[in-house]
Amino acid sequence: MSFREKSAWAMGAVMLVTGLLYLQIALGHSDEGSTEIHDLVHWVILAIIGSIVVQVALAIASRKETKLPADERERIAIYRAGNWSGIVMAVCAVSGALNYLVHGNGDILFHSVIGSLIAAQFADYAFQIVFFRRGV
Repeated sequence: MSFREKSAWAMGAVMLVTGLLYLQIALGHSDEGSTEIHDLVHWVILAIIGSIVVQVALAIASRKETKLPADERERIAIYRAGNWSGIVMAVCAVSGALNYLVHGNGDILFHSVIGSLIAAQFADYAFQIVFFRRGV
């Protein structure tokens, strides 16, 4: 397994965990009407620290691989994954905008935009794994 595939697996797990935590924050405050800013700040800090810890651990575990540039197959897989994750983000963001047109709730629009960013990033890592495994 290449360093980039290991990184995609690890970061996908980080995004899944932090995404589920964000979903819990968003759903927990939907009844109250607004999200507390400190909950969002804690979530952002957790996502950043988790990403740093995972990447540092991977870099230490495979020092030689981290310096190698992506080969042709990896570059194509990363580009294709980015393309598909952009489509995921667009679909989620447009769905959130349509939901806003129907319900007129700005809090839901905010959460759907943040959720679309999380879903797109998770999809990027998931597509990378699929394309690395499948051999683009």
